[in-house]
Amino acid sequence: MPCYRCGSRQVDPDRGESPWKRGVRADRQVLICPACQSSVDWVGELDQCPVCASVHLVRRLGEVECRDCGYVREPAGSVGVAPVPGATPDAPAPRPDAAPEAVPGIAPGPAPDLGPTPGLAEEVELALARVLGRAGRPARIG
Repeated sequence: MPCYRCGSRQVDPDRGESPWKRGVRADRQVLICPACQSSVDWVGELDQCPVCASVHLVRRLGEVECRDCGYVREPAGSVGVAPVPGATPDAPAPRPDAAPEAVPGIAPGPAPDLGPTPGLAEEVELALARVLGRAGRPARIG
């Protein structure tokens, strides 16, 4: 998964903690590279926990979990999501393709790349071949 701000890819990490950070933006799991972490207020672009306002969120298996307080919620586009506090019931929901500045609570900034990443399957194939010690060209996926 590339950095959501600049598109750079994470390489095989050294031992120890990764310098890359992860978060949730627009209910999607994103990575932030070390170079982009030095930019102005990248934390302000991430989703926050509605209970404790933390940005330490993880998206997995159709839910978003706060790593600080443990609150778990369904993504905003899921069925059965509770209404946003302070929102009027008659207010129209933002379109899924709406620009970030048109969606309340999402700061303007570069839109995350949510589409398929060309070449990712090939990168995974080569990494698996290297790790598993396969000789020759790895088998094609898909």
